[in-house]
Amino acid sequence: MKKILDSRKLLGAAAKHDLKELGLLYKGLMKTHHPDRFQEEAARAEAEAMSKHIIDAYHFLVSIHPETHASNKEEFEKTISASAITDFHYKAMTLHLTFADGSVYEYFNVPANVYNKFVKNDGNLRFARRHILHVFTYRRIKKANEA
Repeated sequence: MKKILDSRKLLGAAAKHDLKELGLLYKGLMKTHHPDRFQEEAARAEAEAMSKHIIDAYHFLVSIHPETHASNKEEFEKTISASAITDFHYKAMTLHLTFADGSVYEYFNVPANVYNKFVKNDGNLRFARRHILHVFTYRRIKKANEA
């Protein structure tokens, strides 16, 4: 997906980097592009815009990283086994799934044919478990509702 590739390119990260290495890349770039390092207003504004892009890219890569998924695995498994899919939408090969517990996940690079089969199954959780949930790169957008 373009967002993944763009984020990696911005940070200079490879797919094999662990979270610690991503953090080091992020900190190095933030030291270089931090707005407080610049006196001139134009340079400061440019550095501020760049630092926002760096922060967004870093948080995005952390959210899709396998180490993050491993640490949140128990909660993810609980959501997909106990909660029904209450809403979904698809745009540009990205599928957003909302579960009954209030959590929202975003799946990347989902081909249109897989999405069409998912829709033909009425957004069936069973189909999603088999063909989407553990197959495609994903990230959690919203945590489950705390009761």
